[in-house]
Amino acid sequence: MQLRMDQAALTTFLSREFGQVADDFAVERVGPEGVVLRLRVAERHLRPGGTVSGPSIFALADVAIYLAILARIGPVALAVTTNCAIDFMRKPAAGRDLLGEARVLKLGRSLAVGDVMVFSEGAPEPVARAGLTYAIPPKAAV
Repeated sequence: MQLRMDQAALTTFLSREFGQVADDFAVERVGPEGVVLRLRVAERHLRPGGTVSGPSIFALADVAIYLAILARIGPVALAVTTNCAIDFMRKPAAGRDLLGEARVLKLGRSLAVGDVMVFSEGAPEPVARAGLTYAIPPKAAV
């Protein structure tokens, strides 16, 4: 399988198309197996009790699978989430960034299905697991 976007291209795309949130994320790794995306956890990502909020974990999972799909199909800004289910399994470690390990399970002409495992940096047990489906616009079909 050939990748159409590498780490630098995905980072540039994210900055250009989603500048409002791009600084929250860092593309750590891109390869045939998927994408690893870092959420740079800041005060704005925390909920009462000092843990990372569910919406912040959702954002990490959503952006991670989006970039994993784009790595395979190219820069298609209008690919959109059509479904997401998240299992929140444990409280993220305090003071650590989160890493989303995204992999595309099926890439079709109109839909892509993938999963994301979310970890606190340095911790072996996952914080959350998300399954996502994306709609791919017709002109971008693989």
